[in-house]
Amino acid sequence: MEQTDFFIGIAQQTLWVTAMAAAPLLIPALAVGILLGMVQAATSINEATLSFVPKLIVVAIMLALFGGSILYLISDFTIEMYNRIPELLA
Repeated sequence: MEQTDFFIGIAQQTLWVTAMAAAPLLIPALAVGILLGMVQAATSINEATLSFVPKLIVVAIMLALFGGSILYLISDFTIEMYNRIPELLA
C-alpha cells in the first residue's frame, strides 16, 4: 500500500507541475482566441490567420516572460524525482 501511495503522490505532483507549466501559456492564448472569435463573429470575417497570428504572438510573449520560471519549475521537479529514487528502492 505504501508504494501505491508513493506513486499516486508522484502522479499528482506531475499533473500539478504540468498544469503550472502550461497555464502561463495556455490561459492568455485562450483569452485572445475568445476575444478574436467574438470580433470575427461580429464583423463576419472568417480568416484563419487573423486568429492564429495574434495567439502565436501572445504565446511567444508569455514564453519570453515566463519561460525562465517554467524551466526552473520543471528542472526543480526533475531533481526532486531523481532524489526520490532511493525512497522507492528502500
